[in-house]
Amino acid sequence: MKISDDTIYQAAMLDLRKDAVVFKFPAFDSKYVSLMTTSYDHYIEIPLSTVEGDFQEPKTVLFYTKRTEGYSGKKLEGIDEIFEMTGDFVSATLRVMPHANEPERFKRIVDQINSIKGMSLSEFLGKPAPEADKVNFPPYGKTDADIFENNLLEVMQFVFNHTTFDPNNELDRKVLEVYAPLGVVPGKQYDPETAVKIDGKKFREISIKVRDEQIAIMNDPKRMAPYLTLIFQPKGTTGVGLDEMLFPSVVGPMGQPAKEAMYPAIVTEDGAPMNAQHDYVIRMTKDELPPANAFWSFTLYDAVNGFFIPNEHKKYSVGENGGMKLNDEGGIDIYIAAEKPKGVPDENWLPIERKDMELNIILRIYAPDLEKMKTWKPPKAKMVKRASDI
Repeated sequence: MKISDDTIYQAAMLDLRKDAVVFKFPAFDSKYVSLMTTSYDHYIEIPLSTVEGDFQEPKTVLFYTKRTEGYSGKKLEGIDEIFEMTGDFVSATLRVMPHANEPERFKRIVDQINSIKGMSLSEFLGKPAPEADKVNFPPYGKTDADIFENNLLEVMQFVFNHTTFDPNNELDRKVLEVYAPLGVVPGKQYDPETAVKIDGKKFREISIKVRDEQIAIMNDPKRMAPYLTLIFQPKGTTGVGLDEMLFPSVVGPMGQPAKEAMYPAIVTEDGAPMNAQHDYVIRMTKDELPPANAFWSFTLYDAVNGFFIPNEHKKYSVGENGGMKLNDEGGIDIYIAAEKPKGVPDENWLPIERKDMELNIILRIYAPDLEKMKTWKPPKAKMVKRASDI
């Protein structure tokens, strides 16, 4: 279990090659819960979510792929829902709003999370779990660029062998067509002796260029706006093309589709990158608050590494769970500063260390009101010389 300021995450990696996997979920005393799954193809599925009315009652679900041995999708007694995944190796992430400001409710939610039971289908049926085959993952470096330079074809052959491709899906057909001349086709074993030789350094150079272009889009609200409703979508979603798949694959990490959550960019008033050498304030009136049916949060990161910024207050986000205080008019002022400005509630302060460090603010809007999101504008951060000048 991983606890952030605004969400509790319970994550599991599923190996669906040898046997299907079964999870027993309890009902949750939270106004927002979602289960997100994704495989190597980077499509997102949300099998269960409070947005769809799930998690009100206990539920038992099963996951498998077309390659799962001994199971082909048939109905089974005691299984409420069956989900076919596109990949043999699946990341499953449960997001739960913990209601951290309600101690008794928070404890109930933690107990509910701890009651989740996962098992192989064989174990669910009262049989011994099959012994899992060893996974011979290809080597990889610290970054995607390392893979593009050193072993792209080996990695992609592994991915192709554990992914379900749909002949009726245009993107699937195109990716197969692109890699076939390079000798990468589903079901083939990679052989370094006979593999096609590619210019790894050139591939690396291009991958870095593409990454930088995508990060620039993320930091430009106007360019980012069209992506907000089309990224992190299930396979086959209308309007999702190569650009919409490229963005989350390059920028990462994987998020949820628009009906579950939206992540509008927060930029400065003058468009300059945020830096810890300065202090900032984000102001919203009551009518300007994010249109969330569940909850919203602003989280501060080190822009280069994507990590929380360590501070003695252990304060990394402002929101219903991380803590916030609305003003008398129902609005809020959020301060990003090395020192807490006088009169500012602790809940509305995001501490930084005074040094040359680029900052990044991520706004998460859970269960957004999609109609209101069409006209709502995210706030901008205003730079000030020092917190004492605010």
